[in-house]
Amino acid sequence: MPDSISAIPPAFLYLLGALLMPFLRGWLRQTVALAIPLVALGNYFLIEKGVHWQFQLLDFQLILGRADGWSLIFLNIFTILSFCGILYILKDNKALDLAAGLLYAGSAMGVIMAGDLITLFLFWEMLTLGAVMCLIARRTERSGAAAYRYVLMHILGGVILLAGLMIHISSGGSTEFTQIELTGVGPWLMFIGFGINCAWPVVGAWLTDTYPEASFGGVIFMATYTTKTAVYVLARTFPGEEILIWVGVIMATLPLLYAVIENDLRRVLAYGLINQVGIMVIGVGLGTALSLNGTAAHAYCHILYKALLFMALGSIIYRTGKSKATELGGLWRSMPVTCAFCCIGALAMATPLLCGFVSKSMIMSTAAKKGEFIVWAAILFATAGAFYQVGLKVVFRAFFSRKVDHNVQEAPANQLIAMAFVAILCIVVGSFPHSYLYTMLPNPEASYNPYTLSHVTDQIALLLFAGLAFALLIRAGLYPAEVRATNLDFDYVYRKSGKLIYRIFDFSLNHINRIGKTLFVGGIAGGAAKIFDSAPTRLYLAIMQPVWKSQGLTVEQIDDKREDTYREARRGAFPIGITAFLAVILLALLALFTGILNAKS
Repeated sequence: MPDSISAIPPAFLYLLGALLMPFLRGWLRQTVALAIPLVALGNYFLIEKGVHWQFQLLDFQLILGRADGWSLIFLNIFTILSFCGILYILKDNKALDLAAGLLYAGSAMGVIMAGDLITLFLFWEMLTLGAVMCLIARRTERSGAAAYRYVLMHILGGVILLAGLMIHISSGGSTEFTQIELTGVGPWLMFIGFGINCAWPVVGAWLTDTYPEASFGGVIFMATYTTKTAVYVLARTFPGEEILIWVGVIMATLPLLYAVIENDLRRVLAYGLINQVGIMVIGVGLGTALSLNGTAAHAYCHILYKALLFMALGSIIYRTGKSKATELGGLWRSMPVTCAFCCIGALAMATPLLCGFVSKSMIMSTAAKKGEFIVWAAILFATAGAFYQVGLKVVFRAFFSRKVDHNVQEAPANQLIAMAFVAILCIVVGSFPHSYLYTMLPNPEASYNPYTLSHVTDQIALLLFAGLAFALLIRAGLYPAEVRATNLDFDYVYRKSGKLIYRIFDFSLNHINRIGKTLFVGGIAGGAAKIFDSAPTRLYLAIMQPVWKSQGLTVEQIDDKREDTYREARRGAFPIGITAFLAVILLALLALFTGILNAKS
């Protein structure tokens, strides 16, 4: 039984809401959809630290609620963003969009509140369903294809995770969701399974392939939940693993090279998302109390400003139907409020008094204290690059570029309210971190002050030089041009190799299958079937044909009798006398066979 009966599992609220959406209509559906996260927020304040909602399943103890510093800070931001995301898509009142958002949020909350690996796995797989619903909600051919590829990639990740979990448990490992030593096949498979959802290099191209194809509101949920739950799980199971530092370095730097030439602005934001998740992974790999605090804090802040950027771009798509840099421009006149919110989202990446400034610096400080100069430099480059190539590029190309001038309406009121709420949180978290964000961090003993003179001046100088470089390159015409093209990522390798492997198996295994079918099904087995199917009839005719001739029947009459016999045999309508006659012959043959065997023995 749960320790606290005043609260209920947060995931259940959202899953119930998702189930109700198709059965509700009009204002009632909107009211219930918006009420779910509000009730969940109240429920959040009722959850006390400790272990809640324990159930026995066979020999396993399932824990649906482990409330501590780690889970509660993620539950806080997940709940807040579920409200903002639902509010953002509320006007259109589409059951699939609303159900997808609620299911996605509930599944993510189930993961972070899980106290055992089995519960974790069940909710982990439900995340895939929520993401696929966000993709198919756009109802285009490209979104359908992206959903199919998303399913394939995440089924692979789920199978790898399940195999690792089973090996881990069968080899004596505990089902407790806690730190695991990265030794043995089971933990390594689990490590890789978590990494696929975290969009690691080589296995992470699914993110930039699918996020831009989601519905304009669905991408907000996708950007909030999947990778952040993966970061959360890595921080709890494999903190301090050095390999994560270098995985994070690659994630933080390499996507920026793609972002600078990418034409689709939602794909630019997707590359920026991987870049920032890479910094979180570095924090997990460093493994100190401060760096882990930095990972939790940066996940919180990144969810805020990345959601704000995706919301602003979603509003642009909602009004113009366009998302490519070559098809946008001049929108600051038509959508000034959306432009202001987008600017706040871009500045919030690292600007003082905004949320990103107070989070990732913890990870940078840890890298510097540990003498990891390359890691420190990579984070510095990732910070400047993200602001330069993601923040400034999206704002400039969408709102200030003169390539295309759209005359459209401002975003709908519900979208503006949702963006305003997130923008205010970006400011509050960044301006008062000790009163808000830092009080929720999992390691309160690791104190940190982001507002030192050196940190503020260094960060302002970094951003000013990044902005100046961007402006000079644009003015000089030297900034790499965005063109209508598809940038190839590592997924090109396994897409092409997948087709090749399919053709190899098609030629080899299916060719063997066709030969086997011809030889055995149509040959030996088919011939045997025909023999056994018509053997009694043939035996009867072989005996009766001489009898009919001795009776003086003509050839035509004998042929008629043969056809009548075959027809009756197919109907199973042999006369009783004939059946009895054949039975006697069969018994005689069996007796003869038995006698021969006895004589030999």
